Amino acid sequence: MASLRDRFEHAITPAAFRSYVAEFLSTFFFVFAATGSAMSSRKMTPEAMMIDPSGLVATAVATAFALSVAVYVAVNVSGGHVNPAVTFGMVVGGHISIPLAIFYWISQMLGSVIACLLLKLMTVTENVPVHSIPDEMTGFGAAILEGAMTFALVYTVYAAGDPRRGAFGTIGPLVIGLMAGANVLASGPFTGGSMNPAYSFGSGMVGGSFKNQAVYWIGPLIGAGVAGIVYDNVVFPAQTPEDAVRGVTDGIGV
Repeated sequence: MASLRDRFEHAITPAAFRSYVAEFLSTFFFVFAATGSAMSSRKMTPEAMMIDPSGLVATAVATAFALSVAVYVAVNVSGGHVNPAVTFGMVVGGHISIPLAIFYWISQMLGSVIACLLLKLMTVTENVPVHSIPDEMTGFGAAILEGAMTFALVYTVYAAGDPRRGAFGTIGPLVIGLMAGANVLASGPFTGGSMNPAYSFGSGMVGGSFKNQAVYWIGPLIGAGVAGIVYDNVVFPAQTPEDAVRGVTDGIGV
């Protein structure tokens, strides 16, 4: 087990810096595509139509594709978290150190903010969509929904990236993206299907509204933490000390 000093030193190595850049870029790619698809769908929706189901489908598909690619391009460098909740789930499972996770969070939030800011600057008159909940839904209920979806997403991340199942390969990022897309279809009208605190933070900052922002942090973080505990300790517990260690990159992790 590495000491606190060793973990901090791992967080400031060149390999760690490459991981932060990878997380920044992959989060930028994901948020740009997911937010951009929502903006494009809204732009093409006739003003007379208050609700357009095709927009939900388009956003779900874009989310699935973008997350699959974002995870794939970063997985061999940073682990392809693309999400503070995933990072938190890995911390709870002991697969990434706390100092490293803090820098991951910073990189992810910066990537999200810059993606939304670029969309705002390019479209000029269009507003960046902000995740919100309907009036009839409570913040507690929305947090539970976001937590349940993030549980499913992080559990899928654990299963897809488990070396005991074989090489991560192409199918891993794909199934992660498919789970995210399915969750968007299930919850779009209720919470927007975020499952990603950085995604909600970036759109909230650029969109100018942090209303109900706690929903998109508390729910996903709790869901992610529970997913890490359930997968590693209940469903597929480690058989050897080597099984318990899944460092994000060489020389970085527990």
